Amino acid sequence: MNLDESEKILPKNVFTKLKTKIAEYKLAGKKAETAVDKVVESYKKSRICPAESVGVIAAQSIGEPGTQMTLNTKHFAGVSEMNVTVGLPRIIEIFGARKEAETPSMNVYLKSPYNNSEKFIRQLSATILEVLLEDVTKEINVDLMNMQIEAKLDLEELRNLSVNFNTALAALKNGLKKCEITEDGDKIIIKPKSDIKIGDLFKLKVVASEILIEGIMGIKQVVPMKRNEEYVLVTAGSNLKEVLKIKEVDKERTITNDVYEVWKVLGIEAARTAIIEETLKTFNEQGLSVDVRHLMLVADVMTNDGQVMGIGRYGVSGQKTSVLARASFEVALKHLFSAAVHREVDELKGVVENVMINQQIPVGTGFYKLKMKEAKKQ
Repeated sequence: MNLDESEKILPKNVFTKLKTKIAEYKLAGKKAETAVDKVVESYKKSRICPAESVGVIAAQSIGEPGTQMTLNTKHFAGVSEMNVTVGLPRIIEIFGARKEAETPSMNVYLKSPYNNSEKFIRQLSATILEVLLEDVTKEINVDLMNMQIEAKLDLEELRNLSVNFNTALAALKNGLKKCEITEDGDKIIIKPKSDIKIGDLFKLKVVASEILIEGIMGIKQVVPMKRNEEYVLVTAGSNLKEVLKIKEVDKERTITNDVYEVWKVLGIEAARTAIIEETLKTFNEQGLSVDVRHLMLVADVMTNDGQVMGIGRYGVSGQKTSVLARASFEVALKHLFSAAVHREVDELKGVVENVMINQQIPVGTGFYKLKMKEAKKQ
């Protein structure tokens, strides 16, 4: 088979790669045809049979290696404060579509020439690191006599974090507009402009302690690393939207491990890719091999309606059209009573519901219905 004929059979991306490789290795004549034949043969073998139970195969292919996964979190690069969820808990987190990752993290890549400057990478690390008021104070006290809050700043910590005293003062004034902010030596006095109750004053203390003084909210720690001749910032905590606003950041490569955040910032297609890559990375870290097509199927199911949905009673499994399939998963009576009240009809198009009522399942040869014309008897 020649290259032009294979274009009608192969997917566009496979055909493009084949064409590039033939040109790269300068194949011609019989050698080129042999290469094309082998690629076409491999492609035909890789296709799934019509009406095959791809969901069951994917579930088994992901579930079996999952039984060999660890249940712990690992420390990152020897830094005790930076933990990364790995193994089975991470898989559950991804497929459950948790709105907040247990240990969110980012890989921040920079444009050239910034990615080769150690001085710049350290400056940027200090710039994006989250600094709250409680991080730069020795103590924050409530003065009940004067109904005010006193924050005693740690001047040495301010210098270590490269934060100016006036910066902290300005941040508090901007964040607490209903309060009068004044300085008294190394103290900052926070006094409400109107009368408030003692309980509200203690609530104000908590709010004030969490005011962002400098950096990007959510970035708890930053570790510069050297990868493939360039510097990369690895963070504990994530705020993709704000980090992408920095002009030196490479927006095409910078990513977070928080799938829900990827969806909100970059869209559903990016979230689908993130689900596949994060799951694949988790398996590879454990030394386990799973065909990426099984993960692609799960990612498609989780994102096919334009939002990220978990695999569970409040996600994909809870929204099946079949009443019996929903009832078989969890909380059977609730689903059956709800279906009766709303007069739902089960079309019995899936596997589970047909197994429950002892009918032939619509899978494989059972998917097809045959008609035959009988010869008329004389």
